[in-house]
Amino acid sequence: MMLGLYRAATTLAGPAVRAYLMRRRARGKEDPERFTERLGQAGRARPDGPVVWIHAASVGESVSVLPVIERLCGGNRDLSVLLTTGTVTSARLMADRLPEQAFHQFVPVDRPTYVRRFLDHWRPDLAIWMESEFWPNLIVDCGSRGTPMLLLNGRVSDRSWARWRRHPHLIGELLSRFALCLGQSPLDAERLAGLGAPQAKYVGNLKYAAAPLPADDQDLAALTGVLGARPRWVAASTHAGEEEICARVHRRLRERHPDLLTILAPRHPERGAAIAKILAAERHLVARRSLGEALAPETDIYLADTLGELGLLYRLGHVAFIGKSLVPGGGQNPLEAARLSRPVIFGPHMDNFTEIASRLIEEGGAQRVADENELTHALDLLLSDAGDRARRAEAGRRVAEAEAGVLEAVMDELAPFLIRIARAEGHFACA
Repeated sequence: MMLGLYRAATTLAGPAVRAYLMRRRARGKEDPERFTERLGQAGRARPDGPVVWIHAASVGESVSVLPVIERLCGGNRDLSVLLTTGTVTSARLMADRLPEQAFHQFVPVDRPTYVRRFLDHWRPDLAIWMESEFWPNLIVDCGSRGTPMLLLNGRVSDRSWARWRRHPHLIGELLSRFALCLGQSPLDAERLAGLGAPQAKYVGNLKYAAAPLPADDQDLAALTGVLGARPRWVAASTHAGEEEICARVHRRLRERHPDLLTILAPRHPERGAAIAKILAAERHLVARRSLGEALAPETDIYLADTLGELGLLYRLGHVAFIGKSLVPGGGQNPLEAARLSRPVIFGPHMDNFTEIASRLIEEGGAQRVADENELTHALDLLLSDAGDRARRAEAGRRVAEAEAGVLEAVMDELAPFLIRIARAEGHFACA
């Protein structure tokens, strides 16, 4: 019943959907040159041979699935991978990171007309969904065409668990169309099964399979030379409200660390100009990386309002604070900093990374803080004690490398589906 109502509502909501998308486009949240992809119109021709379609909501999910994409492309030269996401930021990032046989398109808005247009063009041989973004029309229409669907790194947060349990028939009907659901944790697999997934299991968390974030060697050497022995910390992937907190923390820490540099990397770089105004109003001397402004000895805050440079910034910092965690939002991936041997601090809101955050804390690689005061105190201690920083960095690195075999386990689960594609296409090599 609910699924039918949803499909009817999204069919009738054409004018409202277009108006909503136009507002997003005006705010820079849609790519004007590729806007029609959101309406299901392909931005390129379908390649010959089998196509595996992978949908990842945004940056975090697309980065997590990169190792899988690389293995798929490396295992069969005749296979192509279509990656869809819904954000401009993720599209720009993937443009630089996808292997040769993979390409990006924006996911169509979940309206039957757009969905049919999308599927008619791409005709995927296998559909893989990442984590927790379920679009009913895409799922139903893809499944009705006989396309096998898999869920990788499936996540059911406490909030989603409570919400879906109020609508068991809807989520059950959606999950029943997946041939396999791999949970991000044993609890996620258990919850997916409880919500109606016919085949749910846990073989590991793909976030542990990611390669270290890249960095430009020349930029790293140049900036390291400029900074010298200055104490510095990175506030990574911050969201609205956290930049002001970090600015106040910087002011307080500077009393004990006079040469302190705060490296501030907002999750959404397009907010750079607005953030710079806020920091300038607080009388901080700011250098914006997007404008090529040079670091000076008197620079207080290096505003890294650029895309895809967290690997560089983590390597520059002595301590990493993970954003979207002091404000309600669910946090960001702390393994990226831990994998680069940086001690990690995050706030109380790490709902999207509960298991990873807990492991890092238990092993001594991360610390959870409740508020601005605790963040200031934790940073002060770590910036004052190089030995403690090294111990925590090593502990975090061990956690980040603890599930080195997860990619092999996931690929083993994908193998029967890939073999089926290869046989259907008359190919014999498969990942």
